[in-house]
Amino acid sequence: MHGRRRCDGLAAVGRIQAALEPLRRRGDFAPEHTRSALTGLGYPAEKVRSYENGPTGVGFLIEVDTSPLCVEGTMNRDSTRADSFGGYPDHSGCDTPSGGH
Repeated sequence: MHGRRRCDGLAAVGRIQAALEPLRRRGDFAPEHTRSALTGLGYPAEKVRSYENGPTGVGFLIEVDTSPLCVEGTMNRDSTRADSFGGYPDHSGCDTPSGGH
């Protein structure tokens, strides 16, 4: 991503990391709590996915907008990480296309 899209992606990553950091510090890696924190930022529930990522971690994927602007990441005892990307060129949406891409 370049230009404005890159800036939008970086801003979304910052908001998401800030919203999840209190959960990480408490050791709260429940996918439903992660999803609740992310929908609390205003992302529609149907555009937010969260899932267990090992015994002390959670992963997430958010479709920030329909361009698409996507943010995916993980949270565990050591860190909260998130990256933005512009979807897949051969597939609409943020999820990985079936059969790869």
